[in-house]
Amino acid sequence: MEHFYTIQGEGYHQGKAAYFVRLGGCDVGCTWCDVKESWSFDAHPHWAIASIVEAIKNTPAPIAVITGGEPLLHPLDALTTALRENGIATNIETSGSASLSGAWDWICLSPKKFKQPLPEILPLANELKIIVYNKSDFAWGEQFAAQVAPHCKLYLQPEWSKAAAMTPLIIDYIKEHPKWELSLQIHKYINVP
Repeated sequence: MEHFYTIQGEGYHQGKAAYFVRLGGCDVGCTWCDVKESWSFDAHPHWAIASIVEAIKNTPAPIAVITGGEPLLHPLDALTTALRENGIATNIETSGSASLSGAWDWICLSPKKFKQPLPEILPLANELKIIVYNKSDFAWGEQFAAQVAPHCKLYLQPEWSKAAAMTPLIIDYIKEHPKWELSLQIHKYINVP
């Protein structure tokens, strides 16, 4: 769909320079998605892997974040191989709704109620990011926290349109359950893509 150099606005790598590659196509369809234009497979330009790698190499970006839509609806082995061959770390942001492909330095799993992650992806996650849209999302997130590896970082992130209402609840929840950390979409606060 698009690719651009910015900073990572969420989760463990928040604040780090990163090159985003947003792939079109999504089978999850969250009602609150902030990039609904990414849902279509066919409405976006196609770029050769070599041209994407070259664009990244023209920046000092140490990390490429592959996101979507749902990036795992695409075969990602060739892309991640090319990135790694050029010294670029590979990160993915996925709902985990499709089989894992590609070689990843960091897997951010953000499961969605609309289509839950495949069980085999849960133990591979480096980061579990639960989007908190309503109070029931705390208990829903705990079921996935129980299935990830012990080293996996756990984040609660308010859904942007509900941030004013949900952030205080998240703070209270984290104080009672300190294994979790707060993730905010800082890119939206500082108005960068």
